Amino acid sequence: MSSLSTLPLRGSKLVAPSILSADFANLEKEIKAVATAGADWIHVDVMDGHFVPNLTIGVPVVKSLKKVSPLPLDVHLMIDKPERFVEDFIKAGADYLTIHVESTQDPASVLRKITALGAKAGITLRPGTSVESVLPLLNLCDLVLVMTVEPGFGGQSFMHDQIAKITALRAEIRKQKLNCLIEVDGGINAETAKLCADADVFVAGSYVFGRNYAEGIATLKNP
Repeated sequence: MSSLSTLPLRGSKLVAPSILSADFANLEKEIKAVATAGADWIHVDVMDGHFVPNLTIGVPVVKSLKKVSPLPLDVHLMIDKPERFVEDFIKAGADYLTIHVESTQDPASVLRKITALGAKAGITLRPGTSVESVLPLLNLCDLVLVMTVEPGFGGQSFMHDQIAKITALRAEIRKQKLNCLIEVDGGINAETAKLCADADVFVAGSYVFGRNYAEGIATLKNP
């Protein structure tokens, strides 16, 4: 199993298959299959039907996933007022817990709470979110997630205008000498991964689960 905070090999990327594209009737089988195929994390999208226009899974499912997953759980909270549920998700087994800067009045406080409870803290940029809005929070983060599609639904096309955010974040992380990973989620495949050279972690749903798992993961690890 990969370290939670560092890349496994120099030049290699971490791959976090998104279970939103998995077979929900066989999640244990799917998770173990992508783990065997070389995945590093399992990406779990939590949506409340309010902050984003879709409804997915909650704390009980994360707790069940933790029991069967050999990989860290990378839980992306797309919910309003995430501070209400941070402790519950961490107790359920979230290793990384990522919130949206617009989802709470005090994101810094929520990030500190995540860290204090023993998980890795992350902040997310939607396509309409400026890089500047999260720069003051980078020193509180283990992870910054750049959405290259509008959050809420899988299968969308990659938004090329978001690449500049990844480049800007990498420059700032180097400037501040931070140990903060950059994750990219949305329309990731062999071609779009090449455009995101400054990223550390690729989230992929249909590109992994819609083909030979090992082949898809391998192409993302070394795009």
